Amino acid sequence: MYPLIRNRRLRTSESIRRLIRETIVTPDDFLVPLFVVEGKGIKEEIPSMPNYYRLSLDLLEKEIKELWKMGLCAVLLFVKVDEKLKDNKGTEAINPNGLMQRAVKTIKNVCPEMLVMTDVALDPYSSYGHDGIVANGQILNDETAEVLAEMSVSHAKTGADFVAPSDMMDGRILTIREALEDEGFTNTGIMSYSAKYASAFYGPFRDALDSAPVDVANVPKDKKTYQMDYANRYEAVRETQMDIDEGADIVMVKPGLCYLDIVREIKNEVDVPVAVYQVSGEYAMLKAAAEKGWLDHDAVMLEQLTAIKRAGADIIASYFAKDFVKVCG
Repeated sequence: MYPLIRNRRLRTSESIRRLIRETIVTPDDFLVPLFVVEGKGIKEEIPSMPNYYRLSLDLLEKEIKELWKMGLCAVLLFVKVDEKLKDNKGTEAINPNGLMQRAVKTIKNVCPEMLVMTDVALDPYSSYGHDGIVANGQILNDETAEVLAEMSVSHAKTGADFVAPSDMMDGRILTIREALEDEGFTNTGIMSYSAKYASAFYGPFRDALDSAPVDVANVPKDKKTYQMDYANRYEAVRETQMDIDEGADIVMVKPGLCYLDIVREIKNEVDVPVAVYQVSGEYAMLKAAAEKGWLDHDAVMLEQLTAIKRAGADIIASYFAKDFVKVCG
């Protein structure tokens, strides 16, 4: 009891604070999202995501080399697909010479040790901007899952280490796992977006890929029939456990900061690695506030990343990964 116990003794200097610190973020914690486009010599800044870029394959090579030198060893790939290649069934997603497939090969050629995860969902390929096939005003679940399985096998054939289904269709993890097993890709992992909420924080990401739902008749105007209601907590545990039972190797909570209670809930219940996606809206808000001089960019970034790991994240998908390494070495 006080005064025999004085908690402040353990805060008297930076040295003692470092010595007893419970949560430490390192470069090994990060999964780096990358946006890929067709062309050559292209490095397009995303207007709503300052200092973040869409890269053509030749510049993707340079980026991968830089990330590896910085100690960042895992990437998560997304592709911006030409409008003329989009349709309702995501046909381009299973093109063996598609942009995603070539991006995986590019990375593995320049840095075989880099861990490559690929986004698996139809929205970048969909003429309607949805994660699944649209029919009669609804998103078809089982038909979409079959396409996602084909897509996953296509990515595995090009060298992807993990596929990352972000679609939130029911049963798609089992469908994908069985397809990978049938094709002999027993070592290809699945990182499932298990608790992905219908969030307003995704806006800049959809700008980056031009993948927002289109506003046309007989097409859902949002993704609330398949992404989770942000008011729900226990549902996230059910969704996550089902994905694990179906063969997910890693599970993810998305978004990050507003959902740290969900992260801890899931971490307490499962025995597989838990990933958290610090999404584009979270990134954009801090960049904008820092540009205005309202927040200390580096201090807030470190606080946010520490909070995510403290909540239970084993992996952090974050657009701040390079910023973190530059600040913390």
